[in-house]
Amino acid sequence: MRNWAGNYEFGARVVHTPRSLDELRRVVAGAERIRAVGSRHSFTGIADSDEVVSVAELAGEETFGDGAVEVPAGMRYGDLAGALNARGLALANLASLPHITVAGAVATATHGSGVGNGNLATAVAALELVTSTGDVVHARRGDPDFAGMVVGLGALGVVTRLSLDVEPAYEVAQTVFEDVTWDELLGDLDAVMAASYSVSVFTRWGERAGAIWAKRRTHEPEPELPGRPAGGERHPIPEVDAASCTPQLGVPGAWSDRLPHFRLEFTPSHGEEIQSEFFVDRAHARDAVEAVRALGPELDSILQVSELRTVAADELWLSPQHRRDTLALHFTWRRDQAAVERAVARVEAVLLPLGASPHWGKVFLTPPRPERLPDFCRLANTLDPRGAFRNDWLAVSVGP
Repeated sequence: MRNWAGNYEFGARVVHTPRSLDELRRVVAGAERIRAVGSRHSFTGIADSDEVVSVAELAGEETFGDGAVEVPAGMRYGDLAGALNARGLALANLASLPHITVAGAVATATHGSGVGNGNLATAVAALELVTSTGDVVHARRGDPDFAGMVVGLGALGVVTRLSLDVEPAYEVAQTVFEDVTWDELLGDLDAVMAASYSVSVFTRWGERAGAIWAKRRTHEPEPELPGRPAGGERHPIPEVDAASCTPQLGVPGAWSDRLPHFRLEFTPSHGEEIQSEFFVDRAHARDAVEAVRALGPELDSILQVSELRTVAADELWLSPQHRRDTLALHFTWRRDQAAVERAVARVEAVLLPLGASPHWGKVFLTPPRPERLPDFCRLANTLDPRGAFRNDWLAVSVGP
């Protein structure tokens, strides 16, 4: 079994696909070492173990309450969007890909973009998980340690259900602005990133900055951004056909058909790639961009494209946005593990001094040390005293 990108081969000797909660409890309690696996969109061994368990077949449907929807952990965001649209509801945010599972995205603090939008984990109002003893634990927002359980990295148990905040459905229009210069982008980077509900900048760190993808809620004004509106549909990688991308050209559509960059019915993104991402406090955003821009010639041979986006602060213990608004610097690399690690080492050398933290599900070399990491390790030892959910990745990237 490999991950989606094909750069990691799982070492697990058994893959479990339980169909009921009781079956899952027996599987987990009987395993010496086990991890939950979702859509396999991570790029490392974060979800690997002697045994892995998928909750994709676990019985259960979405249920709706006051301002929330409760969903099975293995549900994909694209499928959840369909269920929400049928009831005139929406999530506040979506990631670039609708193909990823809710539990996997939440566990790694995966995100969309927008100066006022928290990562996907901030929408979690409650969760259910099975611990290594087979017990079922329920936690809700406001409970002690809840902020440590949401972004759990799979270290606390197997999440089976999550309750997410919802709101009335809305429409979004997406416009791409091309040929943006570095002076135009960096002259007021904060204003560019705040120009629409969700903003991404795609760049190759060359002579020109690249393209701005602006996604506005249709009740908001048209953004005033540098560059020129694209005359046709675009892909983040300029030479790739845009058929897999969500509609652009300012044509309004459902939130779920515009906030992601890619359509659910297509293979995710470009394929055969490896990704890295680092988050810096927005106070250091310009310095971070300039630092990576200086590396442009060194990265050119291995880089497919980079994306700049923003994520709002939150209180979740292991979130890279813990108590700070961030700029994300995302890198889509060609699938060459050794070359990627050399490039990541260069990127970390310039971004770590600025306080950068990595995306938990992507490739990084230097383990982060979040402020609340000791509290998280205590929580992991409490919920998993026999260490069933520990693996090699956790030992290196998080600690005991």
